Amino acid sequence: MGQEVECTLRYRRKTHTGKAYLETDFVLFRGAERLKVPFSDLKSVKAQDGVLKLEFPGGPAALELGAAAEKWARKILNPPSRLDKLGVKAGLSVGLAGGLEAAFLDELRSRAVDWSEFLSKGKHDLVFFAAESSGDLARIPKLATAIKPDGGVWVVYPKGVTAIREIEVLDAGRAAGLKDVKVASFSSTHTALKFVIPLTAR
Repeated sequence: MGQEVECTLRYRRKTHTGKAYLETDFVLFRGAERLKVPFSDLKSVKAQDGVLKLEFPGGPAALELGAAAEKWARKILNPPSRLDKLGVKAGLSVGLAGGLEAAFLDELRSRAVDWSEFLSKGKHDLVFFAAESSGDLARIPKLATAIKPDGGVWVVYPKGVTAIREIEVLDAGRAAGLKDVKVASFSSTHTALKFVIPLTAR
């Protein structure tokens, strides 16, 4: 989602001015007071007269968002699925490499996506690559050749481990001639980073 609005926050009997951000799985307010509320913690979400009211442990909080309040409430109550966040749409060709979790494969099966666990000679719209250590990143140059000119490679890697770090993923993708364009939470344990072919190289 990645939306932001200058607004007023009413929280714990105080009023603060700052900026609110609507992300894929949390609401964040930054100002003199900083407040981050994961969607999973929310007990109630209501929009009324331009005010977004959030009930959660440690709350409630009210964000004066104006016209954006109703839109934010709808998006919070109906968050995008993992496939939506990763841009997996019906009709796309998807290639898989590495040991991706079974739940993700089940999600692909539920959507009309042409996918295979082994990269074919053809070009794919998206390639998902599970990397568990920095050594696995040596495969990225070959994976980059398996995508269409406007396609993308998602590198899925564990969060918060020393075996593979975000900077190593970024460096490996850039060294392969790709451009990093998006990061998403793949699961509670893994992050996904998307690379594409730069426009000048297509």
